[in-house]
Amino acid sequence: MQNHRVSAGQFTGRHMIAVMVGAFSIIIAVNLVMATMASQSWTGLIVKNSYVAGQEFTKKTQEARAQDALGWKPSLTIKDRVLTYALTDKDGRAVTLRGGTATFWRPTSDREDVTVELTLDDTGLSAPLDVHDGVWIISLVIDADLDHAYRDTRRVQIYGGTLR
Repeated sequence: MQNHRVSAGQFTGRHMIAVMVGAFSIIIAVNLVMATMASQSWTGLIVKNSYVAGQEFTKKTQEARAQDALGWKPSLTIKDRVLTYALTDKDGRAVTLRGGTATFWRPTSDREDVTVELTLDDTGLSAPLDVHDGVWIISLVIDADLDHAYRDTRRVQIYGGTLR
């Protein structure tokens, strides 16, 4: 019977190279998998031009301040899969609305985004909804005969077609 003993000198030579190549191969493989997963997910890009985005932010901030100064109070209801929206002025009188849109999106994804057209009825503006239950962010853009659109954005929970 032959004795196949590996001496310390032999192990640190060929075997050590094989161990190092194997270890680095695993590290490179993991990095490639992670890089592929990262490139197929969210890019991290929020705006293409930060200067233009900054100007738009300033404009929207000025519009929001002017809107807040009006003292209008919004009323949003969602019941039986119908959205209704109305505005009252600081004296409690109904504000004349002409129309608008309501965009629904999930806080974590853009796969279920929905925009509905709001039409004028006897209670204000309304639209039928076909959105799944859960948490949504609603962005309303309302034509209230101002120099700019009246905007109302809020996070809501909808269950059974009703606002909770």
